[in-house]
This record gives sequence, structure tokens and C-alpha cells, in this order.
Amino acid sequence: MTQSINSPDYLLGVDTGTSKTHALIATIAGKVLGFGESGCGNYEVIGLEGFHDVLWDAVDQAMRMAAINKDQIKAMGFGISGFDWPSEEPVMHEAIKTLGIDCAYQFTNDVTVGLIAGTSEGWGVAVDAGTGNNVRGRDRAGRLGRITGNSAWCGEVGGGGEMVWLATIAAIHAWSLRGPKTMLTQLFMDYAEFETEPDLIEAIATGQINLPPILAEEIFRLAAEGDQVAGEIVHTSAVELAENVNAVIRQLDLRSEPFEIVLIGSIFKAGEQYLKPFRQTVRAFAPSAKFIQLSVPPVVGAVLLAAETIGITIHAIRQALIDSLNDFERNGG
Repeated sequence: MTQSINSPDYLLGVDTGTSKTHALIATIAGKVLGFGESGCGNYEVIGLEGFHDVLWDAVDQAMRMAAINKDQIKAMGFGISGFDWPSEEPVMHEAIKTLGIDCAYQFTNDVTVGLIAGTSEGWGVAVDAGTGNNVRGRDRAGRLGRITGNSAWCGEVGGGGEMVWLATIAAIHAWSLRGPKTMLTQLFMDYAEFETEPDLIEAIATGQINLPPILAEEIFRLAAEGDQVAGEIVHTSAVELAENVNAVIRQLDLRSEPFEIVLIGSIFKAGEQYLKPFRQTVRAFAPSAKFIQLSVPPVVGAVLLAAETIGITIHAIRQALIDSLNDFERNGG
């Protein structure tokens, strides 16, 4: 049954991420009334009990700010970091039930709510590239497309972690003379405080050091300064991420029509050295793709998912919700 946007009832959206969790409450017409923030909401990181606690903390803050009770919430939408497979659905249902809110709801992966938030009509493709990489898509009918999101282990490259993995291989190949010398070796020696190249390689080979994804920033720097190997890694990463996107485009049969691709994550802040090969690879496959940066919090997509649950189209309230959130934030909400 479709709900009127003039109803006094409320929507709850929750976006759980590995770094933070946001909850947002709005009227069915899109007026924002309450916001809550908590910590890491990835159940694979914090465990089920921690997941339940974080969910409730963020939702309780939002309800208190909005001055409403549970019975007034008519629909909920959740974007959940760590939710990837049908076998995890019972865990998600159980966690949502701990909120004690009896209403219709939907949940999906957190990248998908970024897609819903960022696209003008709630469908298209979203690509998230930060520490790792993930790609999710949705067509007009709501059909979903995806990659595994499981990084290089599943042959999916594009985020900072995968760039550092490629750079580690390059440093090892430089040592063994399989590949050319590169300043990446010195980068890793400086970071891990090793005096010699053999000491660094031994530590890598025996698992004594961990080279974090944040070092991708230095790989970009070395590429910009002319290190050939670093430049090749940036290019390879961009092209591989684009191929992940193309796979989802292929799944959803979007190749021959105009659609939007939402760019999410810190990797895209690297500029044209990454964006140019990424865009070229996608457009060679899907010429009508339009690239847009996510400019609103993903939790907006969770609220819109809640609206969809009770028959309200995204187009009906999206702009009102975004405008209201901007006012809410300007007024210190």
C-alpha cells in the first residue's frame, strides 16, 4: 500500500560503516528531524553484540532528537557494511528486531545506499574505492548487480589496499631483478625502518610487517613525481576498478543506455592520474555513462530505501530530503 507523503508518520534510515554509523529520521515528506552517530557498525569487525549496541545507540540518539517514539516510525531502510550474502540475512533480521520497532523495512549493502543517495532516480552504479573496493548496481526495476567486494583475493583491484599489494609485488620483483628498480622500495624501507633492501624483503616474505592502505597516498605521489612503476600501478588499479564497474554494467544490461555512476571513497580524490584511465575504460564499454561524485551522506539513501518500502518513489522526496538535511546541518542539528 502506497503511503501519502502528507502523512505525519516518519522514516528511519541507518547507514552502518566500518568507521562510523549514522541514523537519520525524517517525515514522509522528507523533512529531517533527528540524527544519531555511533561507531563501527560492521558486525564482522565488532561482533553481533557490538553490532546490536551500535545500531541502538545511533537510532536512540536520532529518535530523542526528533522527539518521537518507536510507534511513529512507519518504515526503515538499512545500508549495512559487512552484509554481502544471502546466508547473512537471518543475522541482519535478528539485529534489526533488537531495535523493537514494528514496521516495514529493507536492508542492503552500504554501497547500495550510497548508490540510492547519489543517483537522481535511485538506480545506476556505485563504485566505492577507499581502503578496498566494491561495486554495486541497481536497474530501474530494482534488479541488483555486484562484485564480491573481497579485494585481490577474488581478483578485484581498485582500492588503496590493493594498490599497496601491487606495490609490494613490485618491490619484491625489483629485488629479484624480475622487474625494474623503483622508489617504492625506499618508500617501504622508510615506513618500516629498515636499513637495507634484503631486510625489507625478508620481513615482507616472512610476514613480519604490515604495509597499510594509507601508503597508497605515497604511491600516488611517486607516480606524480615520475616513478614508472608507481605510475603503472596507479594505471593498473584504475583500469581494474573500471573493469569491476563494467562487469556490473554488463550484469544489468546498462551498456547501451544513459545511466549514472556514483563515485564514493578517498581514491577518487587522487585526481586525473587515476580518474582519466578509469573513465576511459568505462566509457569505452558504456559510452553514455555519466560520472558523479557522491555529495550527500549515504544515510540519505537509507531513508529513501525506507520510503520505497511503503510505496513512496525516490523522486517524490529525494530533493526535499537533501534540502532539509542541508538546512538541518546549517542550523547545528
